[in-house]
Amino acid sequence: MSRERRKAPSRAAAGGQPGKWRLRLVQTMLVVSSLYLGYHIIDLQLLNRHFLQNEGDKRAVRYESVTAHRGVIFDRNGEPLAVSAPVVTIWADPTELIEAQAQWPALAKVLDVPLSWLSQRVEGTKSREFIYLKRQLTPDQGGRVMALKVPGVHATDEQRRYYPAAEVTAHLVGFTNIDESGQEGIELAYNSWLSGEPGERRLLKDRKGQLARQAQLVTSASPGKELMLSIDLRLQYMAYRELKKAVELHQAKAGSLVMLDVKTGEVLAMVNQPAYNQNNRADMQASKMRNRVMTDTMEPGSTLKPFAVAAALESGQFRRDSVINTSPGYLTLGRNEVKDSRDYGAIDITTVLRKSSNVGVSKMALAIGPDKVVDLLQRVGLGQSAGTGFPGESSGYLPFRDRWSDIEIATLSFGYGLTVTPLQLAQAYMVLGAGGIMRPVSLIKRDVVPDGVRVMDQQVADDIRAMLREVVHGGTGGRAQVEAFEVGGKTGTARKVGANGYIKDRYTSMFAGLVPIDNPRLAIVVVIDDPSGKAYYGGLTAAPVFAKVAAGALRFLEIEPARAKSERSDSRMVLNEGVNEPVEEG
Repeated sequence: MSRERRKAPSRAAAGGQPGKWRLRLVQTMLVVSSLYLGYHIIDLQLLNRHFLQNEGDKRAVRYESVTAHRGVIFDRNGEPLAVSAPVVTIWADPTELIEAQAQWPALAKVLDVPLSWLSQRVEGTKSREFIYLKRQLTPDQGGRVMALKVPGVHATDEQRRYYPAAEVTAHLVGFTNIDESGQEGIELAYNSWLSGEPGERRLLKDRKGQLARQAQLVTSASPGKELMLSIDLRLQYMAYRELKKAVELHQAKAGSLVMLDVKTGEVLAMVNQPAYNQNNRADMQASKMRNRVMTDTMEPGSTLKPFAVAAALESGQFRRDSVINTSPGYLTLGRNEVKDSRDYGAIDITTVLRKSSNVGVSKMALAIGPDKVVDLLQRVGLGQSAGTGFPGESSGYLPFRDRWSDIEIATLSFGYGLTVTPLQLAQAYMVLGAGGIMRPVSLIKRDVVPDGVRVMDQQVADDIRAMLREVVHGGTGGRAQVEAFEVGGKTGTARKVGANGYIKDRYTSMFAGLVPIDNPRLAIVVVIDDPSGKAYYGGLTAAPVFAKVAAGALRFLEIEPARAKSERSDSRMVLNEGVNEPVEEG
């Protein structure tokens, strides 16, 4: 027994070694685990914090665009022509909305759409995560939709463009698309100026996509810049009304009118018929949307004669009192003839314009040669863009030839064989009104008037203006007279061109003039395209529109007459102007 007692401690000691090993193993594992967990804590909180945070944000954080307010377009007096109003666009996530079919009827009712359309819309796009349900609702309508709390239905704040003057300024101002990007007119030409830069805000949403925390602004939106046009809305309304009445009265296909400030080169009014309403685009047609003043070209007919006469005076071969023999009322040039409405005999240059003599102006052009005529036409802006930057602005056509036939020279002198826009024609008359100074045309209000460039001798310009006064007081432009003011201008009636040459009984009727003629402030061009009534001469269709618009403009602009209009009991109004008869080769 004593031996067994002596051996017992050795067994206990032997049995203690495995226990200590196990204890150390456990301790080591705990230390390693602690280090491993500590490393991962550091990795999660410090090393990979941004990656993991971004992954979490992808599932909970949403970024929405903050719409930039598009700049307002004003007229020269601060009247709004284009403004943006807040609207709400409703969109949906079909993967969520398809699970809430019980709420579809209520949603369709508030959206004012058929339930069948909504069902097809959602079921046909159930694999997508974004669809539009309805755009540009009023804030009140958008609030009613969101009050339903339909899963997967969301709202976005946007802007909608509104045009207070509608069709009165439509051709000039243009319009934007549903995303407020300029599509036509000034809206397109100055899109980058008006657009601004959108901002961004951050939203925190729960697993159901519902807003869990209010939005946090990340980047502020930068609004677009304002734009002040040169037009006067009062003159624009008046010009639109008178042009529309004339087009309807004469059953014309279309019409155009442009008014320029002779002193500054600014466009004060620019209207066309037919017109369209940008606020109601259901009836928008391409033929109604063209700004014909800028884009459509025409042969100017007799309205070009003052410039052919100006070229003749500049040449030194003719003076204001020079006499031209127009007998026997026609001029034979090879196998072609240039005709007047009757034989005017020997007449001075003023009478050539007053009677609108094709023979007289042709003889002058033939005497000085085509180069001098073409040179002057180019100097006053024909055959080149007016440089306004307006989309689609036409440069017209001014012929340049190495060799000219006599008939080509003759027809050029009375406005055939070249094309101009109404704006180009108005700019050319503006040069006459400014005493031979050319100023660039502007659609934007000017704070500083450019000096301009002299393109015509001042005495020649003054002489032509004096002749244009006689055209109105005793010639073809009698119906353009304005009470208490002296007016100068020129009528034009040009045959229209078809696929097989000039068309019989179809015309473009025009009047281009200056008022007051003694110290011109306004240059106005009126075009009545293809009148189908009995009256088709420019003196009968376009001149009366000029008179009404000029009278209203002088009143609105508070322009005082130089002197009271004298009674002209002996003046005769010539209603039957000489139509420019086109000639045919061979």
